[in-house]
Amino acid sequence: MALLAYRDKHILSAQQLRKLSEHKYSCFSVSLLDPLLQPWWNWLVAQTPLWLAPNLITIVGLILNVVTTLILICYSPNGVEAPPRWTCLLCALGLFIYQSLDSIDGKQARRTNTSSPLGELFDHGCDSISTVFVALSACISCQLGHYPNWLFFQCFCAIALFYCAHWQTYVSGTMRFGRIDVTEAQFSIIAIHLVSAALGPEIWLTKIGIGSIQLWYGPAVTTIVCGLLSLTYVFSVIKAGGVGKNGSTVAGTSVLSPSIPLTLVVLPALMIAQKSPQNLFTEHASVYIMAFGMVAAKVTNKLVIAHMTKAEMEYLDWSLLGPSLLFLNQYFNCIVPEIWLLWFTLIWGTQDLLRYCAQVCLEICQHLRIDLFRIPYTPKGATPHPATASVSSQSNFGSSADKNGGSAHRKSKSKPH
Repeated sequence: MALLAYRDKHILSAQQLRKLSEHKYSCFSVSLLDPLLQPWWNWLVAQTPLWLAPNLITIVGLILNVVTTLILICYSPNGVEAPPRWTCLLCALGLFIYQSLDSIDGKQARRTNTSSPLGELFDHGCDSISTVFVALSACISCQLGHYPNWLFFQCFCAIALFYCAHWQTYVSGTMRFGRIDVTEAQFSIIAIHLVSAALGPEIWLTKIGIGSIQLWYGPAVTTIVCGLLSLTYVFSVIKAGGVGKNGSTVAGTSVLSPSIPLTLVVLPALMIAQKSPQNLFTEHASVYIMAFGMVAAKVTNKLVIAHMTKAEMEYLDWSLLGPSLLFLNQYFNCIVPEIWLLWFTLIWGTQDLLRYCAQVCLEICQHLRIDLFRIPYTPKGATPHPATASVSSQSNFGSSADKNGGSAHRKSKSKPH
């Protein structure tokens, strides 16, 4: 972790670290599936060794989810070729494991008395990356590469909705989950992978009913309807005003300010894809989504940190270097092959995201005197370190709406109502 961090540079100020220590997670949920899955999550966490750190559970789930998706991408990089059925089954399994581990990390934190604001931030950070790969895997499994515009819409819709969920949290101070939310979306995508595994990915191109309606229209229309409902709710919260002074955000800034970083990611992505003379998005859909997805994950993490530290959000970021070069290259009639710059965008964005997250985690760990992936062992009968006990007492807050059985700050969701 220290090797990835920035040298001689602090991202969080002393005031931000102080605000982070005081942060209390607020959550409201009416999810349909979560109560039904509680017995499974409770059983699973009971089998988890007490020495296993909650953040380690989270990162293992993310790695499995990313690896299974990358295997799928290897067989269908642009979403046109039908991937082997076993790769779809693997994605379903990877997503199920990720969803299960993501649901018990908070329970494990509660069991081991290691809850901290870092857990919430780490969970949200992993979810911001997972959202990109989950959306992309679903599109490939549905063979949406035959319809590039739809593939673009579905992936960026998921990315934008995740960002908007944290936008409304930044405004209202409370994260809200509806009856049909992220858990329901995850299990719907698992179902898509299972259908592709059982009947073959080509099944989604089957024409049904009247005209040229194909089976993939079902998930696509569902995404549109749920997306519109989510955005309607988000903007109703924003319109109502925030919890800050004069209806501002938790940081006292304009409720519309988070729209700028999102626009700086989505708008260039759309323009570059549409104006590319080399059909960059159509020919390299997976690389394109992952490249801009890493940029979106970076700005989403900065929004989460701004909320938790009650700080103003920065608009410009070094992760935007890749998209800027792609845009300027098109302006000058592509003097550099676009695919070169696209790979640069992916590599640069990924390393920038990882180094940023590593540095933030390192600073918070040093401030709270905790370990990221290790539970400090206290011998039987020994008294815990005063600083550790203080952090633990400040951070062990709960919520009746929490899905993790008491450690409310740990659970992260990608979509609001």
